[in-house]
Amino acid sequence: MKRTTRLLLRSFLGPFVITFLVALFFLDMQFLWVYADELIGKGLALHVVLELLLYASARLVNLALPLAILMSSIMTLGSLAEHQELTALKSSGMRLGRIMRPLIIAMCLVAGGALVFANYAWPVANLKFRTLLYSVTRKKPTLNLEDGVFYNGIDGYAIRAAKVDQETGQLEEVLIHHHGGSRDGAGLVIEAESGTMRTSRTGRFLVLDLLDGASHEERMEPGIRQRDRTYPHLRTRFDAQRIRIDLSSLDFAKADEALFKRAYEMMSLGQLDAAIDSLEGERSHLAQSLLEFGKRSMDQPTHISGRPFALDPAAVHADWLERLGPSAERRVYDAAADMIRNAAQTAQNQADDRRAKRALSDRHAIEWHRKLFLASACILLFLIGAPLGAIIRKGGLGLPTVLAILLFVVYYVITIMGERMVRSGALSPAWGMWLGTLIMVPTAFILNLRAAREFSWRPIARLRSRR
Repeated sequence: MKRTTRLLLRSFLGPFVITFLVALFFLDMQFLWVYADELIGKGLALHVVLELLLYASARLVNLALPLAILMSSIMTLGSLAEHQELTALKSSGMRLGRIMRPLIIAMCLVAGGALVFANYAWPVANLKFRTLLYSVTRKKPTLNLEDGVFYNGIDGYAIRAAKVDQETGQLEEVLIHHHGGSRDGAGLVIEAESGTMRTSRTGRFLVLDLLDGASHEERMEPGIRQRDRTYPHLRTRFDAQRIRIDLSSLDFAKADEALFKRAYEMMSLGQLDAAIDSLEGERSHLAQSLLEFGKRSMDQPTHISGRPFALDPAAVHADWLERLGPSAERRVYDAAADMIRNAAQTAQNQADDRRAKRALSDRHAIEWHRKLFLASACILLFLIGAPLGAIIRKGGLGLPTVLAILLFVVYYVITIMGERMVRSGALSPAWGMWLGTLIMVPTAFILNLRAAREFSWRPIARLRSRR
């Protein structure tokens, strides 16, 4: 028995680790393809990109792990059946369920580890990823002048050169606009026939050595009244001038994690439960407030045109409005219309608040079910892949890979549809998030039943035919 267990685990763990790493690699490449525009041309350090990929990989485990389990289970059982090893085990008196028991126990351990990972590591990875990605998207591109194109990446400056030599830093026909703010005399324009560009030794400053140029500056005269300002214009010619421009605005600065810490993706199961209870309590309070507001609007008398008026039809005489006169009657109608309009708007605002709380509560519930969904998907897809591999009796990377990808795509699409229906309010979070599982469970049951039946008679038939 121990040899059989070692054989099954050794046959399964190799394909599982390889397929998991390959699936994670392809998903990371898709991530880089989506966010390529945010990463290229910003001069990010290598450790920043690797850190972003690490957090992205942790967020993609919910896709890579179930796919790897499905593919490796089909490949393992298909290979064992193809090489007649399942037949030999059956000849020794073992049933298919007994043969798969070590793998089922291993999948339960993997599912438990996935649940722990989703509850503790996943929120931290989401927080780190969101913070780092936000910081990367806010970072401006690195200094890269192009021929005849204004560069606006440096705060307060716009720089253009007709011709730029990227290797030597030589510039021709340089034009610099400095927007330093109107309080202390901003509005400086510098023109030069040629110049050179380099960065300081520390990389903090951009040093421009300009030749044969002129500068134009308009003074805004701070502290002088608008009607007394003369708006002087200052023009200066120079043969050579050195300008130092601060490049601190191009530095990478990591955002504060507190900006994203309260998002539902960054919470554990306990925190999600507390948040959902709080939101449902607020919805109940809003519903009670709306009910009390409706009662007050119907029961409380309102004074219109100097006399009490109630919305109870029994309290209003038939000729009451006629005795008021035309002008007073119009005022009564206008006041009643305003009162009804205000009441309807108040009720609509409270109803909108309840719907917003409901949508936010559903988002938290989706994330709560997603953590449990990852663990259940590991076991479910193994119970689909293992009997399917025993039925098709084919190992390797050909047919098993195609079947695994097709099944996973169907499962994933159904799950995404259920989540979208929850977000739109068509289904409750419990039904929507487990819709794919409910559909695939009968498939797993049918495949296991079919594999058990075929496994019970195929080895015997083969032994008889060989005799």
